This record gives sequence, C-alpha cells and structure tokens, in this order.
Amino acid sequence: ESEGLFQYGNYRKEADDLRSVVSYFSEQKYDIIALVGHSKGGNAVLLYASMYHDVTVIVNISGRFALEEGIEGRLGKNFLQRIKKDGYIDVRNKKGKFEYRVTEESLRDRLSTDTLLSSRSISKGCRVLTVHGSEDETVPARDALMFAAHIPNHDLHIVVGANHRYTGHEQELTSLALDFIKPRPRKSSSLRPKL
Repeated sequence: ESEGLFQYGNYRKEADDLRSVVSYFSEQKYDIIALVGHSKGGNAVLLYASMYHDVTVIVNISGRFALEEGIEGRLGKNFLQRIKKDGYIDVRNKKGKFEYRVTEESLRDRLSTDTLLSSRSISKGCRVLTVHGSEDETVPARDALMFAAHIPNHDLHIVVGANHRYTGHEQELTSLALDFIKPRPRKSSSLRPKL
C-alpha cells in the first residue's frame, strides 16, 4: 500500500522509507536481522546502514558506488541541457514504452548523494556483503571494489559470468545472501573456566 512513483534519485527518501518499515516491524516484535537490496535497492540499504545503526547485516547486490556514472547511458546525450530546458526527461524502454520520469530535482538528489561518506559511516559492528556479477552490463563490477575499499566490516563476492539480473546464477546469489545472513556462532573464549 505504499505511495509514490519511482524516482531516479531519492536515495535518502528510500532510506527513510526503509526506516519506517523496520520501525513498524520492530514495534510488532519482529527481529530485523538483515536488509537486502538489489541495484538501487543496494544503495538504499547501504545508505540506511550509514544513517541508522539498528540492523547489523546488510546485503548489497549490484549497487552503484559511482552515482555520477551511467546517467548518459540511461538518459541519453546532452541530458543536462535537456533536463534544464524541459525540467524532466522521460525514460523509455527499448520498445519505446514509458518507464519513468527523471526530474531535475531527482537528478540533483542522485548527484548529491555521497556514497563515499555514507560507506565510511557504516558502523564496524554492521557486517556488509556486496555481491556483484562480473558481466554486469548496467553497473560495472569495479563499483563493488569501491564499496569493499571503504566499508569497514565488508565481504565481497564477484559472481563470475553473472549479469545485472543474475540470469542463470540465481541459486548462487541466493546461497551467498542466505549464508551471509545466517547468525554466526560466537567465538569460544580461550580463558580457562574458574575452578
């Protein structure tokens, strides 16, 4: 029953929306053990972890580190001039069907979202897994390496041969995410028990 339309930027709003969901389920006595997001959702769960420190496991699947990249491929050449002139750009799929509208405000939001700062703001107590396909045609795998370089408690897994949608690699992706989310046994103490 959520409201609103998909927006190209809006990362902070999506993190706030996640906060509402986590808060609601927490109030209903559910234990939120992890947040998982794919593509833009990967960015949303990472931004959530940088803003709120109440979920200790995050799985980022194919999120984009360099938010300033990929825009021309999605919006076309001269996108800045066109969006300033018209105030928006309508994005259509390969068949010409309307998918969503990019406003100047949402583009500014995307370009002002500081992924480096938010990555470094994730608590060391939060375990983060980034999964990325080596053949991702939408977000290059080098973005996953950037997350790995800047998130304090981070694991990285590149799925060889996987594209952005993990076609043919769904089972491997599922296993990676679920294995990471499973609770870790506590390390036993090396101290001798008192006699």
